Amino acid sequence: MPIQPGQSAPDLTLFNTEKQKVSLADQRGNTVVLLFFPLAFTSTCTKELCNVRDNISLYNNAAARVFGISVDSLFTLAKYKAEQNLNFPLLSDFNREASKAYDVLYETFPSFEMQGVSKRAVFVIDGQGIVRHTEVCATPGEEPDYQAIQAAIAGLTRS
Repeated sequence: MPIQPGQSAPDLTLFNTEKQKVSLADQRGNTVVLLFFPLAFTSTCTKELCNVRDNISLYNNAAARVFGISVDSLFTLAKYKAEQNLNFPLLSDFNREASKAYDVLYETFPSFEMQGVSKRAVFVIDGQGIVRHTEVCATPGEEPDYQAIQAAIAGLTRS
């Protein structure tokens, strides 16, 4: 079962597109938004991440740190980030450890029978490392509820 609000966020340490390790534990004290997405260069993933890119000021103004996470290699993610002008870090979960820890890994991806692809999911984590909002999309073609994400972040900013 995916992580639920009120639970401690599982730690993760993944490589970003600059080939540096990023650890969730190092983000303590900050609101964090984890955006798991299935695959770079696909239509819904691009639409989702470009929505976040175009609205990054909403996240920045609330002092929230956004991280996109997929099972793509860091090299693929670097090209994708550059082509889409994404203004937040992308992390490679190539070994599927974070996707497994958050229980958001498809056994078999609905398209093309691929195994080991992340579901589209969002986790908002407070500065103490507690998950405050979750959403796991029912299908890969569904985008997350951006207003619910913003409301969760705003709730943390007020507290």
